[in-house]
Amino acid sequence: MSGDEFWLFYLREHAKSATRALHYVGTSLVFVCLAAGIITRREWLFWAMPLVGYLFAWIAHLAVERNRPATFRHPFLSLVSDFRMYGCWITGRLEPELRRAGIVRT
Repeated sequence: MSGDEFWLFYLREHAKSATRALHYVGTSLVFVCLAAGIITRREWLFWAMPLVGYLFAWIAHLAVERNRPATFRHPFLSLVSDFRMYGCWITGRLEPELRRAGIVRT
């Protein structure tokens, strides 16, 4: 599967807006932990980064999307795609990508 094919697959696995919203919460908390860890030099904040990120993502997949997180099958591509989705959302470029993946707003 190419990177672009995986990206479209990843978006389809995150078709519901509530799933994406929970991912955004988790990814935002990852950045908060990173910044706080750098500022305070508290090591536990770095260890908390994957915990908070994956916690919200996995809750989203279990409770909202009701599918298996792509992380289990494609850990690296999933991580990259999560940050890509977050970046597209922050910059307002997610809608065209969702349409390209065949997702209508839910």
